[in-house]
Amino acid sequence: MPAFKTLDDLNDIAGKRVLVRVDLNVPVSEGRVTDATRIERVAPTIRELSNKQAKVILLAHFGRPKGEPVADMSLSLIAPAVEDVLDHAVFFAADCIGQPAEEAIAKMNNGDILLLENTRFHKGEEKNDPEFAAALAKNGDIYVNDAFSAAHRAHASTEGLARHLPAYAGRTMQEELEALEKGLGNPTRPVVAIVGGAKVSTKIDLLMNLVTKVDALVIGGGMANTFLAAQGIDVGKSLCEHDLAETARKIMAEAETAGCSIVLPVDGVIAREFKAGAENEVVAIDAIPADAMMLDVGPKSVEKINDWISKAQTLVWNGPLGAFEIEPFDTATVEAARHAAERTRAGKLISVAGGGDTVAALHHAGVAEDFTYISTAGGAFLEWMEGKELPGVDVLRHV
Repeated sequence: MPAFKTLDDLNDIAGKRVLVRVDLNVPVSEGRVTDATRIERVAPTIRELSNKQAKVILLAHFGRPKGEPVADMSLSLIAPAVEDVLDHAVFFAADCIGQPAEEAIAKMNNGDILLLENTRFHKGEEKNDPEFAAALAKNGDIYVNDAFSAAHRAHASTEGLARHLPAYAGRTMQEELEALEKGLGNPTRPVVAIVGGAKVSTKIDLLMNLVTKVDALVIGGGMANTFLAAQGIDVGKSLCEHDLAETARKIMAEAETAGCSIVLPVDGVIAREFKAGAENEVVAIDAIPADAMMLDVGPKSVEKINDWISKAQTLVWNGPLGAFEIEPFDTATVEAARHAAERTRAGKLISVAGGGDTVAALHHAGVAEDFTYISTAGGAFLEWMEGKELPGVDVLRHV
């Protein structure tokens, strides 16, 4: 991986205006932030720059205001939560460019932290308009990108700005890129990927890329039914994209050519209704009744998956193995997650996981803290797994 500069390369920044792109796109209910995880993730970068007496100027988006100011998408709503997490005063400017920004920056003392208004209140942000990027750049001496979760978008504050100012990766961006490099970029083999979730259609690029990169690909969730059906197995009323049978067969053929083992369920937990505590039983994969649906992989399948986790040196995980939100259909996901966590704690496995459902599932299993790295990046994490270049990362390597 070509090198990118980090905060370790930044010296003598006292008094310098550092524009820091962060992800503050957090959930808000009744005017209050309900989950500050993303703020906590960027806090180390902000604190480090502030402690080094830089003038720290935060750039972020919030929601989808489509290039117009929208009152309930103002970052002024988020500023108090940023203050709480940092335990430091955070000033606010009512625009990210022009007079409001310039006046607020002019008043800053060394070590101060200023949050500028939502970059997406300007149409130039999502268009990556060079003039808008230049207007942002006018307010800083240095650019730091700490928003990996927005790195798959070529926007003015994530990509264009790096072309105007000396550009560096923040600590969260650095940590994410180093973890991902260990996951798929330059991993210790054998590498096993677990991919679950409902639909193959949303993960075709991901599966096609993974079969060329990993030694074994475990497929779970509703996606597994599509692969089983493609092999002529009757999956009853299970969630299944029958129209993607040909795609599934193509992925399996690619895997065979690449020497990647595809690991599919050999048994399943079936029920006739999708609700908590529904009557259920374990059946062999070729014995799913016509009026039933598979809602989790069965114990023999979990044994098989855990055998692969035991062989692996590196594990990349995206998506649950079953309908983990509803008991008892969370069993397979929880058992595999706990086995991966145990191997990670013992220093025998590098485990990298990401995607909203995956993070929720690992928290549900009580092992989120035990994985080597959990990405909260969503779309950017998926695009990285698909082997795509991320503009916000790419530009850091080339400027």
